[in-house]
Amino acid sequence: MTRRILVTSALPYANGSIHIGHLVEYLQTDIWVRYLKLRGYDARYFCADDTHGTPVMIRAMKEGIEPEALIERMHAEHVRDFADFGIEFDNYYSTHSPENERWAGLFYERLKQGGHLDRRSVEQTYCEHDRIFLPDRLVRGICPRCGAADQYGDSCEQCNATYEPTELVDPRCSICGQTPVRKTTEHIFVKLAHFEDMLREWTRGHLQPEVANYVGRWIEEGLRDWDISRDGPYFGFPIPGEENKYFYVWLDAPIGYIASSDNWCQQHGCSADELWKDGQTEIVHIIGKDIVYFHTLFWPAMLHAAGLSLPTAVHVHGFLRVEGEKMSKSRGTFISARTYLAHLDPQCLRYYYAAKLSDRPEDIDLVFEDFINRVNAELVNKLANLYSRNLKFVHKQLGGRLEGLDEQGRALVAEARAAAGEIAAAYERRDLAAVVLRISQLAERGNLFMQTAEPWKVAREDEQRARAICAAAAGFGLILAIYLKPILPGMVARIERMMKVEPLSWQDIEREWEAAEIGEFERLAERLDRGQVDALVEASREEFEQQAGAAVETETEPAVPLAPECTIEDFARVDMRVAEVLEVSEVEGASKLLRLKLSLGPLGERQVFAGIREAYPEPQKLLGRKVVCVANLKPRKMRFGLSEGMVCASSAPESAKGGPRIRVLAADADARPGDRIS
Repeated sequence: MTRRILVTSALPYANGSIHIGHLVEYLQTDIWVRYLKLRGYDARYFCADDTHGTPVMIRAMKEGIEPEALIERMHAEHVRDFADFGIEFDNYYSTHSPENERWAGLFYERLKQGGHLDRRSVEQTYCEHDRIFLPDRLVRGICPRCGAADQYGDSCEQCNATYEPTELVDPRCSICGQTPVRKTTEHIFVKLAHFEDMLREWTRGHLQPEVANYVGRWIEEGLRDWDISRDGPYFGFPIPGEENKYFYVWLDAPIGYIASSDNWCQQHGCSADELWKDGQTEIVHIIGKDIVYFHTLFWPAMLHAAGLSLPTAVHVHGFLRVEGEKMSKSRGTFISARTYLAHLDPQCLRYYYAAKLSDRPEDIDLVFEDFINRVNAELVNKLANLYSRNLKFVHKQLGGRLEGLDEQGRALVAEARAAAGEIAAAYERRDLAAVVLRISQLAERGNLFMQTAEPWKVAREDEQRARAICAAAAGFGLILAIYLKPILPGMVARIERMMKVEPLSWQDIEREWEAAEIGEFERLAERLDRGQVDALVEASREEFEQQAGAAVETETEPAVPLAPECTIEDFARVDMRVAEVLEVSEVEGASKLLRLKLSLGPLGERQVFAGIREAYPEPQKLLGRKVVCVANLKPRKMRFGLSEGMVCASSAPESAKGGPRIRVLAADADARPGDRIS
């Protein structure tokens, strides 16, 4: 029977764009699935957008649209970004689907029939202003475990602890910012302790040792009942037979794996039951370490209760750090997939991540200098150079024709072939760093062979011998391309075209390459320089600054949380003055900024960058206007120049033509530049 493997990544949330931190997981999974398919296995990669819950609901409210419109837009964006990084899903679906609702209902019924549910009254945070219960992401406060500020009501992003919203210290409503009260409501719980023996057994052999250790500690500490219901209003599936109760997003999100495979099966004449119940299909989930609790306790318990197969493996990777720190929008290291693609080749990131990802749940660090050096030294100088120095020479100087391998050539090809077992084993355990290291070593060996043999010199005296040398390097390179294909499919596709071969498979490692025809050379990789990377970081920083500069709420939007309380003494430090607009111009490369030259009378002139360009399509109309300026704001160095203050602005209701309008606050017509506003 052909080996059958079902592979998933965690579902990206539908309220935000894909960024380079997300891509660690999806590139890792894509590379592994490509390897499995290269081997000829029946491997399928299923994923979907995670669409339900409060963050989607809140963002849709702020944008003044329905949640369905938001998730449809984000789905199209996610599909586009994944495709442009060469990430291929067998099916990329949505948890807001009829399949997912049907499967969620089935899981719920099986849990109920098995006696695994409990109903009881619970005390929850409740916002009297918005008249809504505040579960998980609708409430923020101080983590009760580590003391980190501004954390969600269900888990801490700093220490990864999970807790109840009522445990938060100094909680506040995420919608209006007011302090909630406590109110009693009835919720439905899964008795997770019913599955303790099963979970204790399952964790042995299905998790990485480090992960198994701390999952084991959770079990030893005692499994807590799991709240699977939320009160309306809530964007999610209604619980069958209940009034104003909805499934918690973490119940239907992992079920999205099944729903996506079900949707695929409907299109291919098979049944999802074949994949999730036969006991023969390997089920592998690849996730980040922040969601281990859900995937190693809740999810196996749900599968067991529903009578479905348990995961063969849950593979956990670490977080991405950039220059040794968490990604930061203000530093420009929180880089979206789309911004990266506008500046750099995606195969560079595919290669670098693969070179850093081991089979352990360790964080990886994107260090820009290391990134540049590895791309140039390994991807360009070793790998691409092995093909360019050989195939370009053959096409131009040897008529594009190779014939036969001599004894030395067969020995070289045998060296590449002998590495197949080692590389396959590293791929199987998802140790991509070991794969890249071995490929790099082989590339170095191939380059040394070419450098020593010098076919371009040999061809002057013995063209046939030169052909034999190049044939050996080509045969060696083809095997190397097979090993490399899951990591750099685009580059290998160009190698296949140049060498005029059918798409390579793992079985081709054993093929004898006695003759070949070489086509016109195609460039395989370009060198990176620091300027390109700096431009990427600056573009990301600028993107954040523009968003921050234009982040003015409209009257129809819900209020944002209040800033920390200040005293009258704090407020007195803000020095607002009347300023007259002397000059105004657009800022090249910044779609939302205007450059203003302001006169503050006896206080002199100031240059200010303001995120108001969209509101003033004819910016010259601002000339001569008297505006309100924060005059004692610390100057801020931007890419465009120094911003020496801030122009105050307000929002207005949507215009008749649609779209929120931003208006600069006007000072009194009789006021003089430099006058203080109190």
